[in-house]
Amino acid sequence: MRRVASFRQGRVLKILAMLLAAGLLLAAARYFDVQTLFRQALQWIADLGPTGPILFVALYIIACVLLLPGSILTLGAGVVFGLGKGFIAVSVGATLGATCAFLVGRYLARDWVAAKIAGNEKFRAVDDAVAREGWKIVFLTRLSPVFPFNILNYAFGLTKVGLKDFFLASWIGMIPGTIMYVYIGSLAGDLAGLGAGGRERTAGEWALYGVGFLATVAVTVVVTRLARKALAGKIAA
Repeated sequence: MRRVASFRQGRVLKILAMLLAAGLLLAAARYFDVQTLFRQALQWIADLGPTGPILFVALYIIACVLLLPGSILTLGAGVVFGLGKGFIAVSVGATLGATCAFLVGRYLARDWVAAKIAGNEKFRAVDDAVAREGWKIVFLTRLSPVFPFNILNYAFGLTKVGLKDFFLASWIGMIPGTIMYVYIGSLAGDLAGLGAGGRERTAGEWALYGVGFLATVAVTVVVTRLARKALAGKIAA
């Protein structure tokens, strides 16, 4: 009887957690302009000094768990922190956020995630491929832009991939794209209207930025194409 009661209590807690997450997500989407809120948050973080990156990571984790688009955060990190610190902040935030969503999908919201991806041939193929190749598929999907980042975090929670493999493969696989988008953000200078102004750069600086940008895009495109071909081959096999 105690086991039955404990099981039922666990299911009730899972349902409540799902409802709470869904409510927060719907409230954010319905009543708030998420992009504007993120810009305002980034502006606030920019003025916090050393504690800014910590709060940025926390904000990125929340965005991942609530399935909110994090592109403005990735680009904004380049303006607020620069390329080096911005890359570290996004890499840590995205990896921890993906891992938190993975754990929620595995232990708290399995039924919801399963219903969300039911009938999706692409995710079923990924599930089959993960059963055979494990972390390799996680790594390739992180390199490939074909698969949506946020929902994929939850979907992997339903597969047999281990937490350690998911964490490492996600972290390494997201590095090229993170570098590129943070770099693009560092070129903006004002966070697309966030008001984080900066000094005017010289022609020489812009030339160096241009060369670096083209090199970054070229490397990312090549790596992405290779990843897409390799992923298609793994799934087809």
